[in-house]
Amino acid sequence: MTEEHKSLAIVVPCYNEEEALEFSFARLNALRERLVTSKLISSSSKLYFVDDGSADQTWATLSQLADEHDYVCALKLSHNRGHQNALYAGLCATTEDAVVSIDADLQDDPDCIEQMMQHFLEGKDVVYGVREERKKDTAFKRLSAEGYYLMMRKMGVDLVFNHADYRLLSRQALDALLSYPEHNLFLRGLVRELGFASSTVSYKREERVAGESKYPLRKMLSFAWEGISAFSTAPLRAITVLGFFSSLVSISILCWVLLTRVFTDSALPGWASILLPLLFIGSVQLVSLGIIGEYLAKIFDEVKRRPRFHIEKSQNANKELKTR
Repeated sequence: MTEEHKSLAIVVPCYNEEEALEFSFARLNALRERLVTSKLISSSSKLYFVDDGSADQTWATLSQLADEHDYVCALKLSHNRGHQNALYAGLCATTEDAVVSIDADLQDDPDCIEQMMQHFLEGKDVVYGVREERKKDTAFKRLSAEGYYLMMRKMGVDLVFNHADYRLLSRQALDALLSYPEHNLFLRGLVRELGFASSTVSYKREERVAGESKYPLRKMLSFAWEGISAFSTAPLRAITVLGFFSSLVSISILCWVLLTRVFTDSALPGWASILLPLLFIGSVQLVSLGIIGEYLAKIFDEVKRRPRFHIEKSQNANKELKTR
């Protein structure tokens, strides 16, 4: 196979996306045909759709698409396992030379895949899709998202600014990624760990083609903590600093109480010396135990070694892949 005929897999995790799939498939299918016609990718290139245990007609739609097109691979997880696991399942199913991951809402511009392939053919193993700006986001979402990337950088976590899970991986990079055994997946952090030659492609984020966002504030906060706890021990080190700081504050309070008691007549016996240090140290202990508990929970999940997903049904996909 010549270099200009490398095969491409486009992996699309889906959760309750029946409203968006008609538009998403039409656009991705047109993109695939255009890239095949221009001989940028081979005709063996495929579209992989992963149903993450949807409760609507997502699987029925994907099954029909797979029946009508032999280059459409559909996988159905036995129940909802979350975006990262669904994406991981799709990555495991691929056999192509290059793999692009993109969400079903197509807010990440699919036309950038052509540029990603050009970078891949020039020797890049990883190509990141990066948002140019966040003008369409609310002020809260923009500040919280950009603040998160800055905070992760301060904690020593290597992330590409304004990059989510829209990226191209070469077969070499993907095989290396799949060798990581951890179950608490934070793929945008793991990909940066690989260290292969990389580049970026910028794009303007678009509106959802249909349906609703699958990342409300609660899930965004949970995912943010997943990234912090998976790649940084800074919160654990912060407990030591917080403990030292609380000791200084407690000593200061005790000195104040002692001076007030000895040199003034305004002190009520016992209230400050008991209540203030008790409340302060108690709150510090609860926060510390919470952080330690989160890390212990992650260790608990890892040592059980339970499968990340189970594939209930598949069409036109790797028949041997049932679980991972």
